[in-house]
Amino acid sequence: MWLRRRVKPAAQAERAAEERAETTPPRRHGAEDPSPWVLRFAAGVPPGARVLDVACGRGRHARLFAAQGCAVDAVDIDAEAGAALADVTGVRFLQADIESGPWPYAGRQFDAIVVTHYLHRPLLPVLADALAAGGVLIYETFMVGQERFGRPTNPAFLLRPRELLEVYAPRLAVIAFEEGVVSLPRPARVSRICAVRATGDAHLRLDADR
Repeated sequence: MWLRRRVKPAAQAERAAEERAETTPPRRHGAEDPSPWVLRFAAGVPPGARVLDVACGRGRHARLFAAQGCAVDAVDIDAEAGAALADVTGVRFLQADIESGPWPYAGRQFDAIVVTHYLHRPLLPVLADALAAGGVLIYETFMVGQERFGRPTNPAFLLRPRELLEVYAPRLAVIAFEEGVVSLPRPARVSRICAVRATGDAHLRLDADR
C-alpha cells in the first residue's frame, strides 16, 4: 500500500496544485470529449442508474451519464470542477479530498463508477466495495512507460503492468482489460479495465451490450 505523509492544512492546496499539474495532460482540441473506453461501456448503464465520477475534473463523464438519464455524483478536490458542472441537470458535485480525508460515500453503493486519469492506490479496493450488485467499474489511467510520452512521470500516478487486473480480478468479474499505447486524444501509455460486481448473469448481459 502506498502511504501518503500527512501535510499541514496550509500546504494542502499547494500540494494539490502540484499533483494536478503532474496528472493532468496538456489541454488539446477534443480533450474534453468522453474517453472512448468509457463510451464503449456507458451504453450498458441504464437511465436511473446511480453513477459516481471519481476525480471528475471538468466533468466530461458526469455529463455523459447525466445525458443518459443517470443520477450522477461527481467528486473532485478542485472547486472549479463544481463550477463547471453547476448547470448540468442530474449531477450532484462534492468538493472533497478523497486522499487525505475520509471516503465521503461510506455506506453508499453505485450502479456504475468511472475513473479516468487518476490514481490513488488505497482507493482501488474501496471502489470495488462501493459497487452495488451488478454494478460496473470503468477505469482508465496511465501506466509505467508513460514517461516517454510526457506527464505524468511520478510512479505514484502510474499503474504497474497488470496492476488493475491483480486488484480487481479477485473481487469482480472482468469484462475487458487492455494495456498499451493509445493515440487519441494524444499518445499515451494506459491501462484500463471494465469489471462488474456480478449477480446472476449480470456480467453476461453487460458483455452482450458492448
